Amino acid sequence: MDQTTPIVLVPGLASSARIYAPVIPALWRFGPVTVANHIRDDSMAAIARRILAEAPPRFALAGHSMGGYIAFEIKRQASERVTKLALINTQARPDTPEATARRRAQMERARRGELRAVREESFPELVHPSRRDDAEILRLVHAQDEDVGVEGYLRQQTAIIARADSRPLLATITCPTLVLTGDTDNTIPNAFSKEMAEGIAGARLVILDRCGHLPQAEQPEATVRALTEWLAS
Repeated sequence: MDQTTPIVLVPGLASSARIYAPVIPALWRFGPVTVANHIRDDSMAAIARRILAEAPPRFALAGHSMGGYIAFEIKRQASERVTKLALINTQARPDTPEATARRRAQMERARRGELRAVREESFPELVHPSRRDDAEILRLVHAQDEDVGVEGYLRQQTAIIARADSRPLLATITCPTLVLTGDTDNTIPNAFSKEMAEGIAGARLVILDRCGHLPQAEQPEATVRALTEWLAS
């Protein structure tokens, strides 16, 4: 009898399937893997609806950063379809006024053709301090910028700004849940991961050493280990 579990992976802001490339081969043995396309709509509700329309009837769900915000919305719309949940370098809180102002400034620059510059300037905050000169990861970031494009980026930022507060949802999550973060995430501090893990009954919190906001690229082996243990649980 087939015991495999379909897996849906949701990337983050200005991120594409490339971010999951280091981990997909290891996940594939647990079941068919889909990387969701999350650049076509400008609200969390619409993004989640489209992903659900394209997803298997039941699946394990992992969301990285913005992908975690989308995962929460998927849980709101169709909780019964999610068999396992992984929240990677994300948070349950809504945008702060300061974050929204920063996003709107970045969006304006993107409209002026400065998306690459915006992303390059933010790179030191995306990775562990030891990787701020990592040309390979920076190339990955820029390749994903091209995958998403300016219009996709603007839609994503619009959705992020208007996202709901997902903290009330935490207590309702009962499926096996992994909360994964880095010890030096300067984009979404791991205090927010701890908050999620404490709010979800039975959640497992994993904090990766020497890791910033991009664990798949920064610590692929440790990320694979955490995700495969989650899928095997």
